[in-house]
Amino acid sequence: MIPVLVIIGLFLGWPTTGLAAEGPQDDKKIPKKLRKPLDVRMLGAEGEGAAFWPRWRGPSGQGVAEEGGYPDRWSGEENVIWKVAIPGRGNSSPIVWGDRIFLTTADEDGQRRTLLALSREDGSLLWSVDAPAARPEPIFGKNTWASSTPTTDGELVYVWFGNHGLMAVDFGGAIRWHMSFGSVDTRHGTASSPVLYDDRVFLFQDHNGPGESFVAAVDKATGLEIWRTARETTVGWGSPVVIRAGKRDELIVSSQARVIAYDPDRGRELWRCHGNLSEVTPTPVAGEGLVFTSSGRAGPTLAIRPGGSGNVSRTHVMWKSPKGSPFVPSPLLYGGRLYTINDMASVATAFEARTGRVLFQGRLGRSRREGFSASPVGVDGKVFFTNDDGLTFVLAAGDDFELLHTNDIGERTLASPALVDGRWYIRTIEHLYCIGEA
Repeated sequence: MIPVLVIIGLFLGWPTTGLAAEGPQDDKKIPKKLRKPLDVRMLGAEGEGAAFWPRWRGPSGQGVAEEGGYPDRWSGEENVIWKVAIPGRGNSSPIVWGDRIFLTTADEDGQRRTLLALSREDGSLLWSVDAPAARPEPIFGKNTWASSTPTTDGELVYVWFGNHGLMAVDFGGAIRWHMSFGSVDTRHGTASSPVLYDDRVFLFQDHNGPGESFVAAVDKATGLEIWRTARETTVGWGSPVVIRAGKRDELIVSSQARVIAYDPDRGRELWRCHGNLSEVTPTPVAGEGLVFTSSGRAGPTLAIRPGGSGNVSRTHVMWKSPKGSPFVPSPLLYGGRLYTINDMASVATAFEARTGRVLFQGRLGRSRREGFSASPVGVDGKVFFTNDDGLTFVLAAGDDFELLHTNDIGERTLASPALVDGRWYIRTIEHLYCIGEA
């Protein structure tokens, strides 16, 4: 007899406990040159930046806090060091450098889009600067006009505001440069976060507006365009990442129907892999010799070996989970395991990252369509999943589903947190919280 959980899982479109993900084809079908392990890692923040949270998903670029000492319990009052009201609306994450927190927000009609600088000591506002005005693009009700997370190198803060352009602001609040990419129309608004690499800022924007979808490199000091490559895709809200695959660096973009790797220096396409669905929001993660991408409304998760050339769809997909992937939250690679949350059914899954073997699944709260937006975090041997109601489910990192406890901050929460020096910085729709040991 087929277990009831299996029947429910198949109906809802999530992988079922005990069933391995598909692939790879048996080893005999894998080309010999692909059987040799490849060193793959995300290119994260280095030097001083590694001590802070300077970008989307932190210094690692994939939601992992390397240092420990963070509280795992909080509420709207417990372990709250301070909280401050944030004006306007925004789903972007806070970033942290030195004694400052940077956060974006926008007014209710999208006419005004603002970068805020706050004090880490007490959350007080240090300054704010508005992006040059432009016509607001349409957005989805759950989205905002400030959903892209900024990034910083400790000198300038780089912010993408869709129709209002890409700008760089110094730590005193002065705009150093601004670049418009014209009008964009993504049906649900923009969300892609820029990423730094050497002397440049990478940004991609897929849309069906009057101009072409693109991936571009901009000089981070001047704002001058270094290269721009047109893309045929029209829908996507993910963020680019840069990885090192063996001796080669690759700019990875996971979006509509395919994952594409670009040469960071010139913007030419290196390889592409088909298998995504039409709507993609999660940002890729990398490690264990692979790049992991998730797509669509409970669509597939792909484990791709990078370093290829041309169309690698038939050769470089080491394993895939055909259903049950996140629509919005990014996956988490932590301790050799890949964690995902199916935000269409509130089901968390852990895979053995190298093989795709399903280790466990478990429901987090009640089943709810599009109930999670924040991406998970790994720290102190625990995995933290936060749903849109502000409930954070704390799981033990491991091969078995072990829910330790649940925290309730008491406010709707769509943004992913920042973690620095034993403190969580959590943005809700109304406040920014600083959580730490009282």
